[in-house]
Amino acid sequence: MQFIFDNQTLDTERRELLRDGAPIPVQPQVFDLLVYLVQNRGRVVSKEDLIGQVWDGRTVSDSTFTSRVNAARTAVGDSGRDQKLIRTISRKGLRFVGTVQEQEPSNSSRPAERLAEKRLERSPSALPLPDRPAIAVLPFNNMSGEREQEYFSDGISEDIITALSKLRWFFVIARNSSFTYKGKAVHMKQVAEELGVRYVLEGSVRKSGDRVRITAQLNDVATGSHIWAERYDRDLADVFAVQDQITEAIVAAIEPQLYAAENFRARRKPPNNLDAWDLVMRALSHYWRVTRQDNMVAQALLEKAIAIDPNYGQALSLLATSHMFGVHSGWADVRSAAPIAERAALAAVEADSEDPWAHNALGSVYFSTRRIDDSVAEFELALQLNPNFSLAQGYYGLALSYCGRWQEAHEAAQRAIRLSPRDPSSAIYYGVAAYAQFVGRNYQQAIALAREAIRQRGDLTGAYRVLTVAAGMSGQAEVATAALQELRRAQPNISLAWIANQLPWKLDADREHYLEAFRRAGLD
Repeated sequence: MQFIFDNQTLDTERRELLRDGAPIPVQPQVFDLLVYLVQNRGRVVSKEDLIGQVWDGRTVSDSTFTSRVNAARTAVGDSGRDQKLIRTISRKGLRFVGTVQEQEPSNSSRPAERLAEKRLERSPSALPLPDRPAIAVLPFNNMSGEREQEYFSDGISEDIITALSKLRWFFVIARNSSFTYKGKAVHMKQVAEELGVRYVLEGSVRKSGDRVRITAQLNDVATGSHIWAERYDRDLADVFAVQDQITEAIVAAIEPQLYAAENFRARRKPPNNLDAWDLVMRALSHYWRVTRQDNMVAQALLEKAIAIDPNYGQALSLLATSHMFGVHSGWADVRSAAPIAERAALAAVEADSEDPWAHNALGSVYFSTRRIDDSVAEFELALQLNPNFSLAQGYYGLALSYCGRWQEAHEAAQRAIRLSPRDPSSAIYYGVAAYAQFVGRNYQQAIALAREAIRQRGDLTGAYRVLTVAAGMSGQAEVATAALQELRRAQPNISLAWIANQLPWKLDADREHYLEAFRRAGLD
């Protein structure tokens, strides 16, 4: 069905909103909200009606609800002040007040596209996909033939569901729903349609003597592809410790794979058909490349996402983090970047105070603006919300280093590396570990770790800075000179004044240690 109003067409079959024939980017959930309002334009629709229809009755915060209504108004060229199409009825709800014509779409239009859509069509009984990427964790198969091992395989699955639920960017199906498939031979497409998910994680547990082998595989049901698979072999000396280790390893590995899959999906969309989530995924792929140009591209994409939805927490938190990473890398001035980042980070926390990305963003702002104790507290809160959040572990280690707590900093960086060894940000974690060792006066370890960071990311300014100062303090003049030359290439504005004014040490002795090392390396 096509609903025509003003100069716009809301096409429910193609799930498109067109203005003067041009597609308008709309998030899936916002699109569903618009359709429900237009279909029920003869009455006032209550908040409870919308939550029941659009969110399937799930708990929704006031800020999330308001942000989606604002995004719907923005999509149709309306606003909360004008209310020319979507009117708020005080203490009652919302009503679509525009004049609407209905018409059936032409069956002859875009035949090739319609055929492709038909092939990918979900069955009428399939649950609609939520606005976030949705994942179901099936109960892991017990391959041991021992009934007493059922508790172990079930425990692995339950722990993964609990841990994945802390990733606020994803929608995770509850245990009671996914466990209805235990012991049943079902097709992945059936699971996806009945649970309303795009991704399914499955696995098996096989015990032999005092050893256990656990396999896990992440599937994109829409494309039929395997996104990720891994095998873990462990000794069963402590069953619960093994369960915790495996859960931690799987969850940390899955998160970047899901982001990568979502970015790939977004890149298949035409540029004029991207919604806010697609823009965030594209931005994240640029952010992970750790270059000045990519950082700027990421910020531009995030600004577009925020223009679509001003209260979109994921876009706000990543925008703040990106700006502060630019400051620490020497690509941006803290005086101009910090106000933008702080507004975005505070808005992200307001949008969802339980999102670890939001607190990681605010911690980054506090770090670069010399509120180091507040920074540490925000990173700790992010890790309380999601202990498997490798990026927060890495940034936490950096903040601890600048507090002089280098042993704890090194441990945090090592946890980040262990949590996600194939993480696009692992070079940053090696750089943090290197700086922690420099603070501890362990210069050879610092050099080795900095070189590994540079091997992974050739333009990582922080790693070149550590290599320069560690070589300078250890008397390796040639290494220090070469590292300083590369640093000047990656960060042309490097100087003793920049170091003294931009980097946020808590202890004067640590700042003087760093400056003296640069003097020895030849920086003035």
